[in-house]
Amino acid sequence: MMMTPLSTAPTSEVAALLARVERESGHPPEQTSLDVWMRTAAHACRAELAERMNETLQFDRQTKAKRIHYLSMEFLMGRALRNALAALGLEQVMLEAAETLSGRDLGELLDREPDAALGNGGLGRLAACFLDSMASLGLPAFGYGLRYEYGMFAQRIHDGRQTEEPDDWLRNGNPWELHRPEVRFRVGFGGRVVSDGLDRRWEPGEQLDANAYDFIVPGHGTRRVAVLRLWQAAPTQPIDLAAFSRGDYSAAGAAMRSAETINWVLYPDDSTPAGRELRLRQEYFLVSASLQDLIARQLDEHGQLDSLSELAAIQLNDTHPALAVPELLRLLIDEHSMSWDAALAQVEAALSYTNHTLMPEALETWPVRMLEDLLPRHLEIIYELNDRWLASARLRFPGDEALFARVSLIDEHGERRVRMAPLSIVASHRTNGVSALHSELMIETIFADYAKILPERFCNVTNGVTARRWLAQANAPLAKLLDQRLGQTSQPDWRTHLDRLAELAPLANDPQFRAEVLAAKQQNKRRLAERIRRELGLAIDPNSLFDVH
Repeated sequence: MMMTPLSTAPTSEVAALLARVERESGHPPEQTSLDVWMRTAAHACRAELAERMNETLQFDRQTKAKRIHYLSMEFLMGRALRNALAALGLEQVMLEAAETLSGRDLGELLDREPDAALGNGGLGRLAACFLDSMASLGLPAFGYGLRYEYGMFAQRIHDGRQTEEPDDWLRNGNPWELHRPEVRFRVGFGGRVVSDGLDRRWEPGEQLDANAYDFIVPGHGTRRVAVLRLWQAAPTQPIDLAAFSRGDYSAAGAAMRSAETINWVLYPDDSTPAGRELRLRQEYFLVSASLQDLIARQLDEHGQLDSLSELAAIQLNDTHPALAVPELLRLLIDEHSMSWDAALAQVEAALSYTNHTLMPEALETWPVRMLEDLLPRHLEIIYELNDRWLASARLRFPGDEALFARVSLIDEHGERRVRMAPLSIVASHRTNGVSALHSELMIETIFADYAKILPERFCNVTNGVTARRWLAQANAPLAKLLDQRLGQTSQPDWRTHLDRLAELAPLANDPQFRAEVLAAKQQNKRRLAERIRRELGLAIDPNSLFDVH
């Protein structure tokens, strides 16, 4: 189906979409369920986005572009259909096509799409906003995460109390994802480390396959897209046939269950040893598959890894991906025969770390004993990195043993634990907070000692807002008013140049403009009141004061 701007969308596009609905459902459009309509629209958008993705990746290969690789345990993407329609200029086409459903509107159709259960808060929304922004700015970018089957949870209210249920968002499949069976990497756990002359080599006791699923994030005002690559764990051998043949079905499927649990739930409860181990396995599975993928791309396009940091920027969103430090060192040293000094130089130049908390008790640590069992080679690398780090600190501040104890990567108080935030700081070239105040307090409190030793590595990156998602799409009445006041002239669209909103400042005391803003707000309140009436049976006066959480 041909894609043209919504302002000039011909009726032939609407006819093409209606024909696609009938082709996929086997029924006339007016007799087709909203779920089929939603999936059909998603498939139509995905086909165009896949074409744009191929263009983007081919262009980046040809130009040998430097890419951003954003590693995060969460990507709170939100529903994708309205965002795709807006980016592709197909909102009017979809609106006209939806009108063929008697008594139903576009909003009702869009509500049929399940929310991708890949995140649960600000950290995940930040990751999603960055992918949207990088695509719109024309920055080559990959996001890397896990393909959670149930995400966090679905909230239900029973007898006035909150209950948590699995959010089975993949029950009917995901019309947006592209399975990449050719993109597969082996990830190990446990086992032992053996010596091979002067070299050390890890022999994992357990191995899983990481299979790639791509979700395409469109840019706005451009054909460029970003790619969110999600990893699905699978056993290297799905069934133990000998155990199955002797009737031990539990043992026969043990490898399958071990792999499946990696992708079951975002943030398993870590109040038990089993929960803590699963979370560590999730974090390592994410970073190992992602780093193997970007190294394979680097070798395919450039043939060597000496310039890795010049062509790959790797951002750690909080400490969940901090195991990228020892894993990237292991891959470069053990698998690609790079010297320690050269590998560490590449790691420090490639990695950056975003901190999200000022609470010391919230900074992630892992027991040395658990790392020794699950990732023995990585623990060796962390020890070596810590020796090098403390040696450099002693050169700058000789004799300050209390300082060295505070900045060590290993917490020696009580059970010995590896400190993941310091690991991220000492092996990267930038550490940022997410607001000016946060960044200032970060270097004055929890990371004061590290800022004393490495002051040049700390900076601020203030969180922004994705205007396309949280204004243009979420607040259509206000967006329409902004279009009227800011105009659709040769000036840049405020959707991609949010600084244009400053032009509204002189209207702050304009009675007409203030009345128009209140009217847009009132329209939204009426929509919310109608939804509450429809879903909860409660009648709410839209003229009352709303306090919404």
